[in-house]
Amino acid sequence: MSQVFIAVSVAVLAAIAVLVFFVGKGRRENRLTPLASLAFAFVLAGILFGDDRLIGYSLLGIGVILAVVDMFRRSRSG
Repeated sequence: MSQVFIAVSVAVLAAIAVLVFFVGKGRRENRLTPLASLAFAFVLAGILFGDDRLIGYSLLGIGVILAVVDMFRRSRSG
């Protein structure tokens, strides 16, 4: 059951990433920054390695911290 949940979560996150990539392609302000991409990758890795809680939660935490840093940097530069 948990593997189905992980697969669905990864599929939904990948679909969101594809939508952000294609919808924001024409507009510069909505582009995915390298730091946001790295945060997204850490969150995905945390979901994939969720069986080992220490590793999974650590990767999720790193991804969230990177996303917050990226949001802070974007708000100050804009």
